[in-house]
Amino acid sequence: MHSVGMDQEPDPLAGVGKPRSEGGQPVSEEMVGSTQDIDETKVEAFAEQMLGVLNDAMLALMTSIGHQTGLFDTMADLPPSTSEEIASGAKLQERYVREWLGAMVVGGVVTYDPSGKTYRLPPEHAACLTRAAGPDNLANVAQLVAVLGNVEEGIVQSFRNGGGVPYSAYTRWQELMAEDSAQVYGATLVGGTLPLVPRLIERLEGGITGADIGCGQGIALNLMAEAFPNSSFVGYDLSEAGIASARKNAELQGLDNVRFEVKDATRLEEGDRYQLITAFDVIHDLAHPAQVLKNIYQALEPGGTFLMVDPAASSHLHENVEHPMGPFLYTVSTMHCMTVSLEQGGVGLGTAWGEQSARRMLAEAGFSEVEVEHVEGDIFNNYFIARKG
Repeated sequence: MHSVGMDQEPDPLAGVGKPRSEGGQPVSEEMVGSTQDIDETKVEAFAEQMLGVLNDAMLALMTSIGHQTGLFDTMADLPPSTSEEIASGAKLQERYVREWLGAMVVGGVVTYDPSGKTYRLPPEHAACLTRAAGPDNLANVAQLVAVLGNVEEGIVQSFRNGGGVPYSAYTRWQELMAEDSAQVYGATLVGGTLPLVPRLIERLEGGITGADIGCGQGIALNLMAEAFPNSSFVGYDLSEAGIASARKNAELQGLDNVRFEVKDATRLEEGDRYQLITAFDVIHDLAHPAQVLKNIYQALEPGGTFLMVDPAASSHLHENVEHPMGPFLYTVSTMHCMTVSLEQGGVGLGTAWGEQSARRMLAEAGFSEVEVEHVEGDIFNNYFIARKG
């Protein structure tokens, strides 16, 4: 341990980001070479940025734990409380809660009063972290950090050897997607998303036939079936577990106008059958999206509508530099969407395939009329409305 003089403050960034030799010593300007002039101010600024990244990554893991254990929900209903009171309210072990609270305090999520050793979750923070926040709950999304971290070794191997990581390797993935869908579509599907399509609500109320591609656990489709009992729906997905959950949920809700089928959408050989087909954040994940889009076009009746919800991004990297969720999009793509497609021998379209590519592929599938809409407050998705002529 090195001692620090009484009149000296340790610099947390000292040596961080500076070039080093094989022995670990900082490299002098002479060692770097005259062709690599280094701006030390920029080095320190970037090192500080990266320290922020590391801190925020750790905070995301703790945010995920706060969501899964219900700590945010518990604290939202409590006055300033001690760790013992919070642990008791959440029915958790105090020692773990206390350490978690430490991370929340130094991370600026929870406030702390040292005089009474009490903690408080400000209501402005609870509005982004609790289940009551619905689609605004970002703590739910934080769970992806740990889930994606579990497949890191496979991703690294794919960098070296090609191929990809199979969907089966992602523990809790479908559970997380179902939870997210319940939050988002429970709040916006009937009142915000479906009305984007002119006269669709009226037609659904009168009775039409619809299908959902990549339905997962059927959250969105069951919501539609419940809201529009005169219409009939079918959901397709490759996951047997997902389809089983969808069927169970439909049964629990007493829905008799929806059914679910395990099916590969590349083998969707149906012509002029549906008035509406939906695909919620799924097309970019597929091994062969172009074929699926062509199948969707063929399965629609003339005048039918395809509602495709997919990440809002540009197909051009430089236009995504200022995207508020740019790093999120490319990371999720690398560690899930792209690699799952490649593992199946697919094209690896990726999460940030972008609006331009989406429009082009929809046109190539046969759709001559394509509009892009947005739902207020949703910075993540584009809503493509494509009609079959």
